[in-house]
Amino acid sequence: MNTGRKIAITFAAVAAMGMAATTAMAEKMYGPGVTDTSIKIGNTMPYSGPAAAYSQIGKSINAYFNKINKENGGVNGRKIEFISLDDGYSPPKTKEQTRKLVEQDEVLLVFQGLGTPTQSAVHAYMNQKKVPQLFVATGATKWGDPENYPWTMGWQPSYQTEGQLFGTYVLKNVKDPKIAILYQNDDYGKDYVKGMKDVLGDKASELIVAEESYEVTDPTINSQIIKLKDSGANVFFNVATPKFAAQAIKKIYELNWKPVHLNNSVSNSVGAVYKPAGLEESKGIISLQYFQDVTDPSIYDTEPYKKWKKFMEEYYPDGDQSSSFTAYGYLVAQTMEQVLKQAGDNLTRENVMKEAANLDLELDMMLPGVKIQTGPDDYFPIEAMMPIAFDGEKFVPVGEVVSVN
Repeated sequence: MNTGRKIAITFAAVAAMGMAATTAMAEKMYGPGVTDTSIKIGNTMPYSGPAAAYSQIGKSINAYFNKINKENGGVNGRKIEFISLDDGYSPPKTKEQTRKLVEQDEVLLVFQGLGTPTQSAVHAYMNQKKVPQLFVATGATKWGDPENYPWTMGWQPSYQTEGQLFGTYVLKNVKDPKIAILYQNDDYGKDYVKGMKDVLGDKASELIVAEESYEVTDPTINSQIIKLKDSGANVFFNVATPKFAAQAIKKIYELNWKPVHLNNSVSNSVGAVYKPAGLEESKGIISLQYFQDVTDPSIYDTEPYKKWKKFMEEYYPDGDQSSSFTAYGYLVAQTMEQVLKQAGDNLTRENVMKEAANLDLELDMMLPGVKIQTGPDDYFPIEAMMPIAFDGEKFVPVGEVVSVN
């Protein structure tokens, strides 16, 4: 064989190998926590403490990831390793656990961390580290600020949006409203109040006759409810997490106070709030919803409900099938699954955020007309809700799906 030709063939072979390696690298780009067979996803959740009712969300998410790992081999051939740590709804503990997830466990992202005060404690840290703080389980408006915090995105409707929708409901449906508000003394509670005041506009100071706040460390909110009743209000806006929302419902019933009772969606759960407070005591409470009510018999024969129920029975048999939190966990886990599907083999942190900001998704347990839509400048996935009332057994619609846009 001609020596010159042999050298040329050798160079060609080397070049071809180089191109193949470059192509392979282009096809698979991994961030921390990703291999050919697995993806590490981190989470903090209050499995203990004053907000432990939300633990159903973390358990539902874990069950859903177990489902897709078993039935589908994970996402795009990679099983999800879900590392969910208890933070007790305590900001210092959230800091500690989040640092562990990022710096020791080296997760690709932190997903569905729950709580406004707790996630606020790691907001700057996650963005400084350029780690996705994805689909945060709180509706604070600040989770939708891609210009200043490009690594953080919420999922549920923002609290300000919900506050605006409640304000619109009051103006449309209550004659001569006098509004009393109970709210948690942090960004979560204040966002709801701001949303309502924005809609009431110049009339806010006239229509809101009393406001009382509470701290998450308070044992009860009974004294606040007594003061709010004494204000003469005929509308009560309950901006509280499940433990305190249930206390408020009980105390209002005990005092024989009968205002139009507006309950934020954060605590709109039969299993976690209305049953503990008392089903009779909870009759007539108005809330806002964006996904199907799992206690509504009218959906029991639908395919979406049957799929959810089958999932619960097979993968989370101990879960509360009367709790909206289990349906919530199921839906947000599906959203995370879709982001990973879209990311394909480009599982860098940058591309995960890019795909999270590129969603146009309809999930089958969402209410008709409610979609998950995001864009590079739109970090608010869900922006429509329906007013509903609890009749002592189930929720019934009291209006159409509406948005503030």
